[in-house]
Amino acid sequence: MSRNFDLGLLTASETAHARGIDNRADPAHLGNLRRLAFVLEEVQALIGHPLVITSAYRSPALNAAVGGVPHSRHALGLAADFTCPEFGSPLEVARRIAGSTIAFDQIIHEYGRWVHLGLAKEGETRRRQELTICSAAEGYVDGLVGCAPPA
Repeated sequence: MSRNFDLGLLTASETAHARGIDNRADPAHLGNLRRLAFVLEEVQALIGHPLVITSAYRSPALNAAVGGVPHSRHALGLAADFTCPEFGSPLEVARRIAGSTIAFDQIIHEYGRWVHLGLAKEGETRRRQELTICSAAEGYVDGLVGCAPPA
């Protein structure tokens, strides 16, 4: 896919492995995964440290198993969740990406634990949406903000 982000990394899933779910990418999504890999290269170059990918492509079965929404960009090969502890907190990483010229559709600071980067579908206008979710009960809020530590 790219120098630092190969297909194995972008389809790896502990959940899929543990549950015996086939998470091979649909051939129709390989182009999306290639785009995603190149954007992740840009992110890694921007922040100057390796990204730790925790989730990227999700087959329909895996997406359902992890409770993903049916229209998830993960299921299209257009999203990745990651951290970069060598750079800073997920919030710091998200803010750095949001302040750059990287062509993202969504950047989400999720639960204070990781960054979600989503790309627009081919031909769609990028929204450059910045969101935070700290709890399912509270839902998404506009902007990149901190999450209070769990009580």
